[in-house]
Amino acid sequence: MGKNASHGELGQFLRARRADVTPADVGLPADGKHRRVPGLRREEVAQLASISVQYYTRVEQGRLKASLPVLIALAEVLHLDDDQRTYLLELAGREAPRRRRPKAQEVRPQTRRLLDALSSPAMVLGRRMDILAWNPLAAALLTDFSRLTDKQRNYARLVFSDSELRRRYTDWEKVAPDCVAFLRMEAARHPEDPQLSELVGELAIKDPHFRQWWAAHNVAAQTAGVKKLHHPLVGELTLDWETLVCATDPDQQLVVWTATPRTPSQESLDFLASWVHTAADPSHGPAADEITDTRPEPRGTPPF
Repeated sequence: MGKNASHGELGQFLRARRADVTPADVGLPADGKHRRVPGLRREEVAQLASISVQYYTRVEQGRLKASLPVLIALAEVLHLDDDQRTYLLELAGREAPRRRRPKAQEVRPQTRRLLDALSSPAMVLGRRMDILAWNPLAAALLTDFSRLTDKQRNYARLVFSDSELRRRYTDWEKVAPDCVAFLRMEAARHPEDPQLSELVGELAIKDPHFRQWWAAHNVAAQTAGVKKLHHPLVGELTLDWETLVCATDPDQQLVVWTATPRTPSQESLDFLASWVHTAADPSHGPAADEITDTRPEPRGTPPF
């Protein structure tokens, strides 16, 4: 098959595949307008792949050789399986990157003991912001990680897809784009990580905010910052967070959340810690619903 013929076949293949994908499949709202084409429009594919409509149109018409990152993005948008993805790259004259699955990360027992010894919320984040380990106070602050599957146990995925956690962050509009910037940095460090590509593709399809921020190409490293939360049990919290890199695995980071001493946030965090301690071992004190809160604002019901 000659070059022009393969480019023509590429265009036909892309048109056929986007005809198979409905707006609902990729999380796009129905606009109520009559659709002249089955499946996705060109502009919708371009939007989801974070490229211009003109770029995509030229690729589909065989007038432009798409870059490898664009082809991989199109494969994610069009829900191509492995065989279809390979076929797409062959038609485009691109070599498929090796889809090596990185070795599963494990948290050292010493690090787990450190987590348990900390009196502040703390967790270990791995590649792709996977949540590898946590202490009980972190679970009480954010969500019960033990109830989640390994795939769900990803900080960025939870920030975008967990409605309760999304409401809990009063500064979600800052937290969420920071997660996207961190993932952008991860993509530079691990460009051939198939799980990272899957995560980015999933979030880009499901959330328009993610698509917008991913297209902005902002990057950031996880170092330190401030987060504001409204917790259903203890109310408003302003917490500082700090990351410490694991000496034996630079892709693991210990994230610790603390409050400024002698502030309402510290009082609230102390109260949450006492609730966790009591819930874990009732013999150490009264039941959680018997703890008296001396502050004027009434507390809510424990979320778990």
